[in-house]
Amino acid sequence: MDRCDRRVRAYKNGKTLEECKEIVESLNPDFKSKIEKNGKVLWTEILEQVDHDELIYKLTLKYLRRDGYDIGNWKRPHVKKFNHWFQS
Repeated sequence: MDRCDRRVRAYKNGKTLEECKEIVESLNPDFKSKIEKNGKVLWTEILEQVDHDELIYKLTLKYLRRDGYDIGNWKRPHVKKFNHWFQS
């Protein structure tokens, strides 16, 4: 059975997965500074910033979660600093 090689598959605008990851890593500092300044960033703002590219949008949320941010859920569609009140 033929399988797609994720390293060379073209996503939106012909970008590979690795290129999409590089784009996300370059965009995340801007999102982090917006979170620091405003307390949160709406999912819709992220979606608009990434030009409605689903893969980059999902990777952005994934990387923000990896970096310690609360990415919310369908009831709270925004990203904010993770609340560390339970830690000593």
